[in-house]
Amino acid sequence: MAVEEIAPGLARLKLLIANVYFAGRPGSSWSLVDAGTPNNATRIRHAAEQRFGPSARPGCILLTHGHFDHAGSALELAEMWDVPIYAHRLERPFLTGQSAYPPKDPTAGGAMAFLSRFFPSTTVNVGERLRDLAEGDELPGLPGWLFFHTPGHAPGHVALFERSEAILLAGDACTTMDLDSVRGIVLQERRVSRPPAPFTYDWDQAERSVQLLADLRPVVLGCGHGEPMSGSGVSSGLAELARNFPRPLKGRYATVGGPA
Repeated sequence: MAVEEIAPGLARLKLLIANVYFAGRPGSSWSLVDAGTPNNATRIRHAAEQRFGPSARPGCILLTHGHFDHAGSALELAEMWDVPIYAHRLERPFLTGQSAYPPKDPTAGGAMAFLSRFFPSTTVNVGERLRDLAEGDELPGLPGWLFFHTPGHAPGHVALFERSEAILLAGDACTTMDLDSVRGIVLQERRVSRPPAPFTYDWDQAERSVQLLADLRPVVLGCGHGEPMSGSGVSSGLAELARNFPRPLKGRYATVGGPA
């Protein structure tokens, strides 16, 4: 699939079930944000060369979190390019094989909850390639980009924000499609929506994370799932999601305060 530029210095490659992003302008340093599911390394590398030229190589790989659909090809790409992988320190146990993520919840209701039965529960072990993001610093190799800790969907989930253009890469802290309905999954109509329900373990934290993102007032939004959005609808959509945050009515994590 072709690489699509969605804002100055930012492009998206749409994979089967998740997006990956190329942050940085051609001719300058750049980083890969998220790495899709396993077995996508060659496709992502070819897309990078399409955007940045032959033998293109990022400064690093940045992970919003370590779920299999965001980190699946990270180790293969890191070894191919000989670059480090950065994630929040709270993701380290999951990305090094020390711990498992909270169990997914196929009983949360909705289309994605049903489909989650067919998704793996494990993620990849990226081993010694992993580095911790430094709190309070700009992102490695990306001047002007910051990260914000946005837990709820994953303990060390982060969102990335570029200040001058108000660009937000939200990972799975929210989505731009309705994953709770078959129609939403098939048509992928742009709509700021809650994080994927069967993989979100703490809805109190998830709601606070959306409120944090709404306060940033972005004008460009790229998520792990769904089509990128731009314009006034981004801020208004996030504000509405923060005001009326839809928690699951049933399921393992539906009760306030975490797992039942």
